[in-house]
Amino acid sequence: MAQHDYINKKPSNRNNKKQAPAKKPFPIVLVFVALILLGGFGYGLWYIKHNADPELVEQQANPTKSEEEKVIPKPKPPEFIKEIKEHEIQVEVKEIEQKGPYVMQCGSFRTLEQAQTLKAKIAFAGLVSEVKRVEGSNGIWYKVRLGPYETKRLAESDKNKLKRIKIMGCGIWLWT
Repeated sequence: MAQHDYINKKPSNRNNKKQAPAKKPFPIVLVFVALILLGGFGYGLWYIKHNADPELVEQQANPTKSEEEKVIPKPKPPEFIKEIKEHEIQVEVKEIEQKGPYVMQCGSFRTLEQAQTLKAKIAFAGLVSEVKRVEGSNGIWYKVRLGPYETKRLAESDKNKLKRIKIMGCGIWLWT
């Protein structure tokens, strides 16, 4: 193992301070380039001013009166637009025949409790429904119905209210 000389060892930089790099002198070349560019720009302006055609300069500064007085007339609207505005339209309006009252059925259940539960949910939507007991060849069914409605549009309106509270599958039929 090598021996270390701790006595003659130079002290290390314990603060780990980095020395700032030496400042570079401002390059004189950049100053000369800037002066050359400014001088070239100034010379270009002087050249344009002294070599311009005096007639063109006067024409651009003082436009003639004929150019100022030119007025472009507005185009006239076509004749068919006037005819359209004056034309009267006669349309026959037919009344739609009402097919009859409508009823909306939202469920059909085997037990009365299930039907009453759906009826309560419909009541929370602000609608009045009824539970109707039907005996058929398949046994007893409890149907939850709303209506009658004079038009199908009214029935669709209530159906949309029920969809908002997540009661789906309601059907609208003619009431017989």
